[in-house]
Amino acid sequence: MHKIILLAGWFMLYGCTGSNTTGNEEGKIEHIIVITTDGLRWQELYKGMDSLIATNGRFNQGRRDSAKIFENYWAADETERRKKLLPFFWDSIAQKGQLYGNRAYGNKVDVANPYWFSYPGYNEIFTGYPDTAINSNEYKPNPHTTVLEYINRQEGFKDRVAAFGAWGAFDRILNKERCGFPVVSAFSATGGDHPTPKEELINAMLKNSYKPFGEGECLDVFTHYAAMEYLKEKKPRVLFIGYGETDEWAHAGRYKDYLDAARQVDTWISEIWEYVQHTPEYRNKTALFITTDHGRGDINKDQWTGHGSRSVADSHEMWMAVMGPGIPAKGEVKTPGQLYQQQSAQTIASLLGLRYQADHPIAEEIKEIKD
Repeated sequence: MHKIILLAGWFMLYGCTGSNTTGNEEGKIEHIIVITTDGLRWQELYKGMDSLIATNGRFNQGRRDSAKIFENYWAADETERRKKLLPFFWDSIAQKGQLYGNRAYGNKVDVANPYWFSYPGYNEIFTGYPDTAINSNEYKPNPHTTVLEYINRQEGFKDRVAAFGAWGAFDRILNKERCGFPVVSAFSATGGDHPTPKEELINAMLKNSYKPFGEGECLDVFTHYAAMEYLKEKKPRVLFIGYGETDEWAHAGRYKDYLDAARQVDTWISEIWEYVQHTPEYRNKTALFITTDHGRGDINKDQWTGHGSRSVADSHEMWMAVMGPGIPAKGEVKTPGQLYQQQSAQTIASLLGLRYQADHPIAEEIKEIKD
């Protein structure tokens, strides 16, 4: 299975929805929500819909589908196009947080691993170590201690970490058997031995759901609602949510579905933000860190569906976003610079005031976020 991880960035949440905050809210980051959307390209994040792909008959389901893409996502102005696709990113994160990876300004974010596909990318995000031995999406349970596992061992965080992912490989990427915190992926039931009534309904619907991606990955809607129920009921300090449909529809060559999936993730992130900013335990204490696992092709438009260092030359290109209390509101960062996916793990820890340590090399945090 192909997987793309949008390190959409890391975002730290500030201020209350609808308020006139600048992103420099009083408060200390005590919680973090890490979000990935698999294989979402930086090109759509910063430029919006690509008309050359949208009008290519190979990548839409006929004239009606093509017309709907333009109706929903087209605008002549690039800044309007991207806002139509990802309104929360451009109305909220761009105002209160930071966005990295617009290569039009020489602001680059790249994967450091040599493979440019999902398991190596997620490993790099969560360990800060682009281990060349991790060279397959079928790789065994991760031998490395992830930043989530490390945080779960720290005072005040024990049993307050959880992960939800649409892709079944997250069981291995995060080493579910060893890590010590709940990992709910693909068609795994949520709620443990004592699910809430809502979790029971989610489990029943998941079991009987349409499975367009087979048994290895569920539809994002189940991952999202399971994660939201856990957030509301268990109040974790660290939560990971990994959405996958942006990658799956891209691999299928269905551009409208890819854009629709990205738009839906944006809506869900907005809902997450709305909830935490209206919940006293989280309000002005929570950071969002958003990113992806890899990029996709663009130089050759026919390669937008794929990624991987052996076949798609520009699929190492990615992005990140971050927002939260005390994080300067830089918005879209337009200064030339180079960041790497491997810096995400230590950055996640540092935002919580921790120093991630493990028995493998770990890249340094992104210091620009706090400057």
